[in-house]
Amino acid sequence: MAEITESQILAALRTVIDPDRKADVVSLGMVSGMAIRDGMVQFALEVDPKRGPSLEPLRRSAEKAVEAIPGIRSVTAVLTAHREASAAGGHGHAQGHSHGHAHGPAGAQAPGQGAGGQRALVPGVRHIVAVASGKGGVGKSTTAVNLALGLRANGQRVGLLDADIYGPSMPRMMNISGRPTSPDGKTLRPMENYGVRVMSMGFLVAEDTPMIWRGPMVQSALQQMLRDVDWGELDVLVVDMPPGTGDAQLTMAQQVPLAGAVIVSTPQDIALLDARKGLNMFRKVDVPVLGIIENMSYFCCPNCGHRSDIFSHGGARKEAERLGTEFLGEIPLDIEIRETSDEGRPIVVSTPDSPHAQAYLALAARVWEKLSGQGAGGSGRAAPRIVVG
Repeated sequence: MAEITESQILAALRTVIDPDRKADVVSLGMVSGMAIRDGMVQFALEVDPKRGPSLEPLRRSAEKAVEAIPGIRSVTAVLTAHREASAAGGHGHAQGHSHGHAHGPAGAQAPGQGAGGQRALVPGVRHIVAVASGKGGVGKSTTAVNLALGLRANGQRVGLLDADIYGPSMPRMMNISGRPTSPDGKTLRPMENYGVRVMSMGFLVAEDTPMIWRGPMVQSALQQMLRDVDWGELDVLVVDMPPGTGDAQLTMAQQVPLAGAVIVSTPQDIALLDARKGLNMFRKVDVPVLGIIENMSYFCCPNCGHRSDIFSHGGARKEAERLGTEFLGEIPLDIEIRETSDEGRPIVVSTPDSPHAQAYLALAARVWEKLSGQGAGGSGRAAPRIVVG
């Protein structure tokens, strides 16, 4: 089968006419961020945010035009908002994005607007939990994977969304290869292993392919991985958030009906400063913080058993007390946790009786206890978690 080229895709998109501007989307310079791999195509359409609510049909038309190319397996088009062009002919990009509803300049929604618009994102999912950190390198993804597997081992129906678009790690950590299928050409079936349903941008692009996307494009892609994936009936969807507290993280916190967030930190002061920022971000957008977990809390020599507090110890517990949130536990720095994660055999499934796996299982049990104890009314947030049935 001949390789799909960018020229073929652009030719197809030249048949898609912007109804207001009376020209095709290619000539208008609306197409950006194109990625092509093995018949799978992703691209963005840059639009004026004021027109966002009316342009969902245009997005669908663009997808259909590309789907008609022989050899195309799937197409994902996203709308990304930009401000009007300046007098000098340039244009700036707004912080928000559009999927059939308008956002303000910073991508924020009024509380009532968010509540109504977001429930449809993931029907069938009872609770969405973010696993977040103020910075990278603290073991957030390892925590997210083992939390999800711990919830599954404890009897819950679980999904795992890899929201780290720039550095997706779930295909490797969950030992999943291949690509999602789409039975109807509109929604994707998540991949699955160890009884957990998983979606990641890593399934759609090669592992060494850089995602050179603007923030609004990332946000739109994340919404589509929620909205256009058939997650089915889940008790918990664990979201491995991007590290940091930038626009992508804030938009996820504002526009996804999160039941709560778990903050991951290491014990040293500099990491705790960043963890504090992450916690405060969620509080500012009324997302309940379920607690803080201290990762890489200590190191025990496997040969002599001597314990070393390489990154200090106990800082996250003290920070949790200071900030008035729960300390969820400590996970050591251990080679087995690292090796099993790298090999796609997370410790909760590879050695479930080990002390480290038991720590993750206890974490999962406590998170579920807090989620189920909140009741259908949620935390009082304007955009409560989705409760079906």
